[in-house]
Amino acid sequence: MFRRVRLGARFAARLGNRAVLARVPLARAGAAAAGVVTLATAASVPVWCRDNPAVNWVQVREEIVEIMDSEDYMEEPPGPQFVRLAWHSSGTYCKHTKTGGSNAATMRYGGEGNWGANAGLAKSRALLEAVKVRHPNLSYADLWVFAGIVAIEEMGGPKIPFKPGRIDKPPAATPTWTIKQHAEDGRLPTPDMGTDEATAAHLRNIFNRMGFNDQEIVALSGAHALGRCHTDASGYWGPWTYAPTTMSNEYYRLLFDVKWTEKKTHEGKPWTGPRQFENPAGDLMMLPSDLVLIKDPSFRKYAEEYAKDDDKFKEDFGKAFEKLMNLGFA
Repeated sequence: MFRRVRLGARFAARLGNRAVLARVPLARAGAAAAGVVTLATAASVPVWCRDNPAVNWVQVREEIVEIMDSEDYMEEPPGPQFVRLAWHSSGTYCKHTKTGGSNAATMRYGGEGNWGANAGLAKSRALLEAVKVRHPNLSYADLWVFAGIVAIEEMGGPKIPFKPGRIDKPPAATPTWTIKQHAEDGRLPTPDMGTDEATAAHLRNIFNRMGFNDQEIVALSGAHALGRCHTDASGYWGPWTYAPTTMSNEYYRLLFDVKWTEKKTHEGKPWTGPRQFENPAGDLMMLPSDLVLIKDPSFRKYAEEYAKDDDKFKEDFGKAFEKLMNLGFA
């Protein structure tokens, strides 16, 4: 039996824009295979998961990894989208009104599901539906968060503690715009508010509402090491890094090392999408909210630190992401 393992970011970058996948024997429980990312075993899952009779978390994890590694999704790996799904389902929390957060799964409904920031996530939810059907005691809210955490670890990121027990709430629990700390279209960040100053202020407005400081804002932005933008979803185009299925600090290094210019053309035609920036080759992109991280003095000092220290980035990202996943729940 075989499964696929993602190779390192720099090696992947030399071979093309898509992260490279290699085939290696599937390691059995207890096996010590150097360089092999093994499926979760009972020994690697927290005790509270193993002792919870309602859900077989080892099996759920294996099924999530199987989806990530399926050859059916080589062109569009699901891992980054599972991270985005977990992020967006949790990032609706408001500390002022004590509403929103990961303990609801209200993205299942048209109101939240149709927010512009959630465009394209219906595909990710559909991919996980079979897992939900096979595990009826598993809530969507727990599944989305767990899938994001599993995906981060499988793509080379930190191990993030997971606490189950979230519930699925009715449509009435869908977060709405009620105060100025909520975004006009839902409660999630907007990539461009017109100026660098306005975009930085917007990021603080949204993230402070959830309880995050500048350092955590910059750390969580590192999730842009993963995945890419699609014109049929967000309107933006392209990946942030050359290894979009590898969790690393490459995102921060590229922010500083590359000369980013506003995108004017796409595939030989004038660019008609929203304002974004590209590298000289035109195959990588950054959003206005990404570049703000190196323009705003407070954000910049943390971005510089992460660009120099991958371990520090992963440590801080893991802490901030764990906090994000528990908003409105723990």
